[in-house]
Amino acid sequence: MKQVEVRLYGALNDFVSPARRGAPFLHRFTGSPSVKDLLESLGVPHPELDLLLLDGQPVGFAARVEDGGRLAAYPAFESLEVPDAERVGTPLPECPRFVLDVGLGRLAGLLRMLGLDALWRNDAPDDALARTSAAEGRILLTRDLGLLKRSEVVLGYFPRATDPSHQLVEVARRYRLARRMQPFTRCLACNTPLTPATPLEVQGRVPPRVAASYPRFNACAGCGRVYWEGSHHARMQQVVQRLRELAP
Repeated sequence: MKQVEVRLYGALNDFVSPARRGAPFLHRFTGSPSVKDLLESLGVPHPELDLLLLDGQPVGFAARVEDGGRLAAYPAFESLEVPDAERVGTPLPECPRFVLDVGLGRLAGLLRMLGLDALWRNDAPDDALARTSAAEGRILLTRDLGLLKRSEVVLGYFPRATDPSHQLVEVARRYRLARRMQPFTRCLACNTPLTPATPLEVQGRVPPRVAASYPRFNACAGCGRVYWEGSHHARMQQVVQRLRELAP
């Protein structure tokens, strides 16, 4: 049986047992696996990796691990400057777009509330999610490690929290979303960008008292929903403000 010394840094430690966190550990293996396959056998999905050092040298996912080697794996660090040629992580798009698995519907709604492009369907199969992420350059958000480990997935993240509001803070910090937010500009139901509408234009689509009480509306051309600044708007504003404070 061969063995390699592995050291995981930062948030990558979330994927292994407490005994293996924050310090080097020995891992036994057979054959000559790639770095990607060995790390994923430990539970670390490749989209969360940014820098790999094998025996002190930067390597790619395909590098082979041999007996007695030393492997260090790093996530994306804001404070760690890594030359692009040495990174295995894909540079983030200037305007991140997301696709979320079926279990993250509430997070999808919160991202849309911030004006971010977030695709979600409650019946989307894993194959379709992986294809959409790859074809459209969307960041796949999922708590399914098997889905995140699929080879076609390049951009992806595993939210550690289970509460949607905490997941939102996580994702906002990871992708620096505060400066990209345009709250209340996207349909919460179908993700279509909203367009301004007058009371006359939404007549018959909202209760008469609402049409008479509010001077401005936003309408969705995708599903027909109409939005206005009702009592719920203040609560949503509080969510946005809290996020700006927690994930500046």
